Amino acid sequence: MTKNMFDSQVLSRAKLPILFTFTLFAMIFVIYIDSIIYEHSFHSFEFRNNGIPEVVFKSHERIQGQLRSSIGNNKQLRVIKEEIEEVEDENWKALVPPLSVTEQERIAWFREKMPKFHIFKSNNLTQLFHSRVMEFFDSGCEARFFMTWLSPAVSFGRREFFTLESLFKAHPHGCLMILSRSLDSGRGNRILKPLIDKGFRVNAVSPDLAFLFKNTPAEAWFKEMKSGNKDPGEIPLAQNLSNLMRLAILYKYGGVYLDTDFIVLKPFTGLKNSIGAQSIDAESKNWTRLNNAVLIFDVNHPLLLKFMMEFALTFDGNKWGHNGPYLVSRVVENIRNRPGYNFTVLQPMAFYPVDWIRIGRLFNKPANRGDSKWVQAKFLQLSRESYGVHLWNKQTCNLRIEEGSVMGKLILEHCLFCKHKYSS
Repeated sequence: MTKNMFDSQVLSRAKLPILFTFTLFAMIFVIYIDSIIYEHSFHSFEFRNNGIPEVVFKSHERIQGQLRSSIGNNKQLRVIKEEIEEVEDENWKALVPPLSVTEQERIAWFREKMPKFHIFKSNNLTQLFHSRVMEFFDSGCEARFFMTWLSPAVSFGRREFFTLESLFKAHPHGCLMILSRSLDSGRGNRILKPLIDKGFRVNAVSPDLAFLFKNTPAEAWFKEMKSGNKDPGEIPLAQNLSNLMRLAILYKYGGVYLDTDFIVLKPFTGLKNSIGAQSIDAESKNWTRLNNAVLIFDVNHPLLLKFMMEFALTFDGNKWGHNGPYLVSRVVENIRNRPGYNFTVLQPMAFYPVDWIRIGRLFNKPANRGDSKWVQAKFLQLSRESYGVHLWNKQTCNLRIEEGSVMGKLILEHCLFCKHKYSS
């Protein structure tokens, strides 16, 4: 036997265990992937039978089938999030509509800027939207909470983070999903990490707007806006998209929507299909305006459908509040006393105990003994009678929280980390 023949036989024998090991690994991998797909399919079936219309899911079936294995692989998902460009890299000032122009000029501007509106685009994360929502809320949540964040992740500051702290202080077993492309990123992960490390269930998910609005009155409006043939108005489009997204997410999944400038003071236990009044008539005690900063509704609630219909039919991007607080006020006024809607209007003390004109006083420290008595009385009243306090961020974002103020006391009472408590 020659040396070459001997070497060849030894090499062949050496390959056998390697080949066997590789084959065994491949079989285990196939079984693992199949189990992930089966488990996710089972969750999908369960969710469909919890009251969400079957028609909502049909258009998403094909995409979900292709991407299910990514949901089961958190490491792969993190890689995708790191690779996708974060929204804060955009020039956001360039997306603010020009003032003092004609409607046609603004539409022309909108068409030109359309490629920069990433919220309209689809990517690997938006295609996973529905599957990620299902998986996240399939973990025995005490309550479902939603927020939207359509600004850069870098602008999600201490005030906004404290909103999350207060939510989980009151609902330690609740689950919060933030609809946001910018927070669904490496930077967003780092922002939310302190809460996640403590075991709280919070996640930022890139929304799929086409899926979210599909088979709702908002679908036609969204398609027309995305085509560039509709006037977005002078108000930044993100503000009006947030007004619509909160309605659609509650309609399809049910739960609680909260603005990010809100302090939660007590659990929302027992609240069902509710909206809060912002103001009431001093004599009749009837509400004069509602607000949409807090919404609590079951899946498929007919009032949410009415809200979306009104949004699509009467959209005006030039009037502040027209598509938000004024919209919910118009609709509820129009369907007042009609049967079949089954909802509750809560008094202002529930969510809006201090209006936007007077909210600044909560940030000021007492200047004398009379102020000190007022601060203590107001703190006790809010703690006793309110579910939370809307902070009217447009009016208060530049105010410093002074030590000894009502806000300072509320933060000390409802914080989890209690760092930088008097910082903006």
